[in-house]
Parts: sequence; structure tokens; C-alpha cells
Amino acid sequence: MGSRRIQIGCDFIYVAAIDTPVIFQVQPGKSPDVALEGEQWSPEPLMAIHTYTDLYANPCARAVLPAGKSRFRYSAVATVPDAAEDADTGARERAPGELPDDTLIYTLPSRYCLPDVLGDEAWSRFGGLSPGYGRVQAICDYVHSHLMFQYGSTTALSTAADVNAAGRGVCRDFTHLAISFCRALNIPARYVFGYLPDLDVPPDPAPMDFAAWMEVWLGDRWWTFDPRNNMRRKGRIVIGRGRDASDAAMATTFGGPQLEQMVVQAEEVSR
Repeated sequence: MGSRRIQIGCDFIYVAAIDTPVIFQVQPGKSPDVALEGEQWSPEPLMAIHTYTDLYANPCARAVLPAGKSRFRYSAVATVPDAAEDADTGARERAPGELPDDTLIYTLPSRYCLPDVLGDEAWSRFGGLSPGYGRVQAICDYVHSHLMFQYGSTTALSTAADVNAAGRGVCRDFTHLAISFCRALNIPARYVFGYLPDLDVPPDPAPMDFAAWMEVWLGDRWWTFDPRNNMRRKGRIVIGRGRDASDAAMATTFGGPQLEQMVVQAEEVSR
């Protein structure tokens, strides 16, 4: 199997009234399938950066944005497999009593994913389908067709139930809704956030952005599903995982700085 080289990174410009602590999650986590080179943190003005891993093993970077205008950039080149993620239509669901201990948290309600609120709908729509990979794909098919992708249609407070009722959202909202339906059926599902280049697919005319998808526990491993794009893709580079977007936010600020600009890069480069 061959490989592809992807230039990844992001560029934030903030204006803060006072010095403002911030946590960035923009650096890919360790992966046996993704190799990073040439990583650079480029803050302007110069600011101290402290890195750590959170309770989900996601890499995080802490800094303090100075009062006034500041810029924070991250860049790297990632080498990824020239192949879409694995799939197995025969992968089966595990009964709750058979699930590994560390997957159980991903069957519970969380800040944005509400299997308790959406449980009746999940069982009425999907409860009669054969358990396994196909049922999870049916959930993705439904979410993909039910929701309209629309920037600005949701806020930081919008839950999966809100999105389901409104019928529109962005990739994180598609993911929250699909996760909620899976969890309502006792299928562990977790939120994934990262870079997704346009490899071997028609280029998206919208500006590049971070992407969200989900991983679902079937058989004895996690499998990737993408209710927003609803297709297997090449080049996914994971930044973080968690219960929902609150566990894998690109930036968490301890104050109210104004974000003047955000640019995300994920595009193939020659060797």
C-alpha cells in the first residue's frame, strides 16, 4: 500500500481585551498509520506553549493570548496511507454485558449527545433492523439525508435533539445526532475530530475546515463512520476523540477574545 503526504495546519488571529489563557487541540494524536514531520508552533507575539495529553489521550497545547491582537499557527506534514478506512459489513454488535469496560462511557448521554432524549425515535426507526455494521450504516444514511449542511445554522449550545428538530447543522451536528442514535441502541459511539483533505474526491468549494466524524465499537474494535460525507475517505488525520465536541474542541478560551480569522489547511503536497 502506498502513502500520501498532506500539509496540515491552522492559523488563528485573536483580539483579546486582557491576557487570556487558551487550550488548543490542533495537533494530531499519535497513530500507527500517520507519521508527522516538520511540526511547528508559530505564535505572534512569542508566547510560552505547554503541551500535555488529556484524559482521552488527546494532545493539547496551553498558552496565554496577550491583550491586543495575537496570532497562533500550527503546521506539519503528515504521511498517511493511500487507502480509505477499513470497513466490515459482517462486524457485529456486542450485547451490553459483553462490551469492554472502557467502551461503556460511550453508551451514556453527554453534553451534546442525548440517547435518552432520542431513544424512542432511535428504537422506532432502527430497532427493527438487523444488529451490526449495517444498522450503523443505516443510521448514517438517515442522518445524512435528514440534515441539511448549513454553516451558521447551529450554535455552541445546540444539542443533537435541537439539530434533529431543526433539520440542519454542520459536520459536528451530523456526528452528534448519529452518535445519539447509536448510543440509544446500546452501541458505543465516540466523537472524532481532525483534518480531512479532499483526496480522490471532488474538491469542496467551501474553505477548508476541521472535520468531525465518529467511531463505533463493533466486534472487537472501533470502526470509522462519517454521517456528514457518508462515504469512506482517504487521508483522515485524527486530532482528538471524546464523548462529543466538548471533549475535542479546537480552542477553549478562559475569557472572551474575539476570533478575527481562522484558516485550516489539509492538502496534498508532492514528495
